[in-house]
Amino acid sequence: MIQEKYTGIIAAELNVAASFIQNTINLLESGATIPFIARYRKEMTGSMDELVIAQVRDRLVQLKELDSRRAAIIKSLTEQEKLTAELELAVNGAATMAELEDIYLPYKQKRKTRAGIAREKGLEPLANIIFSQRFDDVELRAGKFIDPEKGVATIHDAIQGACDIIAEMVNEDILARKRIRQLFQKDSAVNARVVKGKEQEGINFEMYFDYHESLHKAPSHRLLAMFRGENEGFLRLSVDVEEEQAHEILHRIFVRGNNASSGLVKSAIADSCKRLLFPSIETEMRQWAKERADSEAIRVFAENMRQLLLAPPLGQKNVLAIDPGFRSGCKIVCLDRQGKLVHNETIYPHPPQNEVKEAIHKIKSLVNAYKIEAIAIGNGTGGRETERLIHAIGFDRDVIALAVNESGASVYSASAVARKEFPDYDVTVRGAVSIGRRLMDPLAELVKIDPKSIGVGQYQHDVNQHALMKSLDDTVMSCVNKVGVEVNTASEELLTYVSGLGPVLAKNILAWRNENGPFKSRKDFKSVTRFGDKAFEQAAGFLRIRDAGNPLDRSSVHPESYPVVDQMAKKLNCSVDDLVTSAELRSKIRLEEFTSEKTGMPTLNDIMAELAKPGRDPRQQFEMFEFDKNIHTIHDLYKGLRIPGIITNITNFGVFVDLGVHQDGLVHISQLADRYVRDPNEVVKLNQKVMVEVLEVDLERKRIQLTMKDQHTKPAV
Repeated sequence: MIQEKYTGIIAAELNVAASFIQNTINLLESGATIPFIARYRKEMTGSMDELVIAQVRDRLVQLKELDSRRAAIIKSLTEQEKLTAELELAVNGAATMAELEDIYLPYKQKRKTRAGIAREKGLEPLANIIFSQRFDDVELRAGKFIDPEKGVATIHDAIQGACDIIAEMVNEDILARKRIRQLFQKDSAVNARVVKGKEQEGINFEMYFDYHESLHKAPSHRLLAMFRGENEGFLRLSVDVEEEQAHEILHRIFVRGNNASSGLVKSAIADSCKRLLFPSIETEMRQWAKERADSEAIRVFAENMRQLLLAPPLGQKNVLAIDPGFRSGCKIVCLDRQGKLVHNETIYPHPPQNEVKEAIHKIKSLVNAYKIEAIAIGNGTGGRETERLIHAIGFDRDVIALAVNESGASVYSASAVARKEFPDYDVTVRGAVSIGRRLMDPLAELVKIDPKSIGVGQYQHDVNQHALMKSLDDTVMSCVNKVGVEVNTASEELLTYVSGLGPVLAKNILAWRNENGPFKSRKDFKSVTRFGDKAFEQAAGFLRIRDAGNPLDRSSVHPESYPVVDQMAKKLNCSVDDLVTSAELRSKIRLEEFTSEKTGMPTLNDIMAELAKPGRDPRQQFEMFEFDKNIHTIHDLYKGLRIPGIITNITNFGVFVDLGVHQDGLVHISQLADRYVRDPNEVVKLNQKVMVEVLEVDLERKRIQLTMKDQHTKPAV
């Protein structure tokens, strides 16, 4: 019954048929992963994509948490002997956590309050008399409650205590809280002020020293900046609404006359707003604003991460990778086509050693000795200088050379993963290996690095870390399974993200591979320790075996669909290999003849697409990119200069572009196109090559302002 309730709520919110939502919930509850459901259970979900399936999962968690809190409240009310049929109905009917907490608020265990003290003094009857607003002779009636022994020495004391009780009643009224919450949601403003005496120390937050903005319109990056300023002790934040407007709303709810009692109720309302209701709702609004800002920042980070992970791979090439440096030299490694380290050493072409001739000779000899096809140069300190050196060398063979974003390489080189992989090499060698492998296959290498360390987000250290890691894990798993994994060469880290596997099975696969050699068929997976039927169902379709005898084992066709393909081949009197190699044979297949209760047209269409290009990498083709050879430092830039660059980070307020001068330039969102841009991802993608024009260069602050207006569609040269 509860499951059906969840299904109905989620179906209505997402505007999806209840049967598809129910099937999706059942699959999730059975342990199916989002990539598996999206790829191999389309008939059951109405072809929901991963985003919608994740929304179902997350909303299901929220609804369960709501019901868990509902049960705890009913238990508490029962123990207090306060649970009535009407109250139980209200608790069970609450649709949100805020509504539920509003209902429970009057019954919640509280620390000692002014209203509680007044009740102990016997002033609640007086509060009810005043709140009824039927009497004008308040002082006369209040005089009957004077009791010095209880601490009520005067009429004023009695009235004040009664008003304290009324203030709490206003604060705990469900309708009042709902209306004031709506006011805050619609019309509140976030205000920032500098902490006195912190003006110099907090200069980075100068724009927020006296700042005012609509809370619900404030963008994620500004909210997170203000929250950071507050956390670091430089700013004071408040969320405010117009007091008069709030008082008017509450007067309409509570004020029922124009006598002395009504006047006291108005005073109690003002006191309640200032002391109880506003602080309570402000706390809610701050939490709501933080969650909203976190959610948007996490979305931006995850989208950037997706684009980075799905960046075009160079592929299997013999690569020479360089981790540049000055005083400590440039660390060189040579990698074979499988990414295996075959050689490493250090050259010193830059100051202070300036061993240029020796460095050129060494690089040329290594290129020839290891049949190098590509040179990857880290884009950190010394990167452009090293790039110029490489481009000046006349090689005896065709070699491409290009800069590689090395963000996170130092984190990987010092990690347990790197120490395990290269226990006999220092961090500089490991870092160079990471740079080279990142060129060959960004996805396979970047999964080894903590996503937060790759530097493609905004305020990633300020957002909810649990929510961030959950989103990034979803993103990495989605990308890994979208591309597919060659099981005989994949690292343990890459296998960990395959649907249905995880760390234990990833280790077991490597152990089996080391003991038995490469997998020859997907059937071999079941020989791996703990690789049971469930794991096989979830993982098999995403694991590829490039040299398998069965062509379907090289594809994303799930083993459960092999019989369908066999039926197709039998119908045409040919082999499965023939179906893969012959477009003419595939054109003769009438898909409707192969539908069944479990296999519908979505799956059949996927099978046909895969037969046409088995195991096709969905990532785009690799493209070369070179920076302007005449631009080396920020001092070479000037207003009006048009220059090629590559996008390194996308935020809500704009994009950062690497121009090859060790300082990324910013294209503000208003400068991205000749039209209004709501989201930078509408216009650009991470790692995209673009032409930009320099608007301003601030040498002192090392800031570069760029524009893409009137040229955002032009390709980089």
